[in-house]
Amino acid sequence: MTPPDELEIHAATTDDAPLLLELIRELAAFVNLTAEVQTDESTLRKHLFDSHATASAWLAFVGHDAVGYAVTFPTFSTFLGRPGVYLEDLFIRERLRQRGYGRAFFQFLAREANRRGCPRFEWTVLAWNSAAIQFYESFGAAVLPDNRTCRLAGAALASLGT
Repeated sequence: MTPPDELEIHAATTDDAPLLLELIRELAAFVNLTAEVQTDESTLRKHLFDSHATASAWLAFVGHDAVGYAVTFPTFSTFLGRPGVYLEDLFIRERLRQRGYGRAFFQFLAREANRRGCPRFEWTVLAWNSAAIQFYESFGAAVLPDNRTCRLAGAALASLGT
């Protein structure tokens, strides 16, 4: 087993779009949402790597072996009057789990949030994913029972926005 301190994490670049898409598809398969993946390399390049990027992508490696990825974007708390970080995805390849890589990746992202002066680092978790919930709680994350994610998409978004 490779120790987590051999994990290297760096900001993804436009050249990483094919690998990032591969990892996104692996995550979608893991959560049984393969049909939901509509993105492609071009779209990822546009929204993650051009001058108007709306999110940041991170890749984790051990040597040349891609371990996983994370995508984050800024949030803002009106109560705190400060920006925060929202974690859209953090995925460790299934064959590489239980080695400390997920915790090391979270620690990296928490350091990034601290470095940026962000008082909050937030994400959602699927209710059925008890292993992930236990993992998050193991390092002090609170699963907020009163919050539910709401989403407008597709026809409902188009209808409300007209």
